[in-house]
Amino acid sequence: MAPPLWVARTFRQNSQKVNCVDFSPDGEHAISSSDDDCIVLYDIREGKPKGTLYSKKYGVDLIRYTHGDTQTVVYSSNKLDDTIRYLSLTDNQYIRYFPGHTARVIALSMSPVDDTFISGSLDKTIRIWDLRAPNCQVGLTNPLGKPVCSFDPDGLIFAAGVESQAIKLYDLRAFDKGPFASFETKFNRACDLTGVKFSNDGKQILISTNGGIIRVLNAFNGSVLHTFSGYNNSKGISLEACFTPDSQFVMIGSEDGRVHVWSTESGMKVAVLDGKHSGPINTLQFNPRYMTFASACTNMTFWLPCIDDS
Repeated sequence: MAPPLWVARTFRQNSQKVNCVDFSPDGEHAISSSDDDCIVLYDIREGKPKGTLYSKKYGVDLIRYTHGDTQTVVYSSNKLDDTIRYLSLTDNQYIRYFPGHTARVIALSMSPVDDTFISGSLDKTIRIWDLRAPNCQVGLTNPLGKPVCSFDPDGLIFAAGVESQAIKLYDLRAFDKGPFASFETKFNRACDLTGVKFSNDGKQILISTNGGIIRVLNAFNGSVLHTFSGYNNSKGISLEACFTPDSQFVMIGSEDGRVHVWSTESGMKVAVLDGKHSGPINTLQFNPRYMTFASACTNMTFWLPCIDDS
């Protein structure tokens, strides 16, 4: 049974939609990006914002902490160009630019083990980068539709959602040989893939769509373990889903501001949490180290477990 959680803090730092939230690898910090060009830093132990940076010229989306570092991030741009930017949070200076994509970046994933990261773009390519070099190490340039992508927990494999029809698995050490596995994804309604994530134990793959339906696959053979629906997404927007760190639950926000939670073991819905959000929950992330998660619309909400029934 999922532990009961409640809203601990809600912050109204942003005037427009929060488009991404990420926790630092040590769980001590969180960062958000927003359509109002703001980057807000949060101290998780103190439970409060600790600063705001701005990216007014380039915009900011898909912000990610770099591997093992709480003071640097990468993020995609949603204004001016489609360059990915590597930013120092301590002095608000760019360390490096990663140009190459010719359309909006819709997926960005940092390796959990080194300085590699991958990106997927509406230019129908996936690119593999290293933080230490401005040029992409390799690009998968076959027509890939709207490719979403993500690393596995060991940083050796990445999954790519292609044309909203298949999940392809690539070995980072032999990507030039093409995918070593391909899992077909057919849904009973028209929808686009909007995200793909591995569970922390590496045994499951979570597929998000804009069609009010998400799915969990066996990461080894591609069999469908569960298909979840019953949450509000009538407008076909991109709502982020995630696993809990123990891989036992899947969570997603909804248009009505509530969070839906399912068991990955039984496939049953175990909770619907009301965060009193003022609009759709665009992004949702669980802390990798502590029993807390963040959900965001225009407001940012942090959740904690209930101590007792009171």
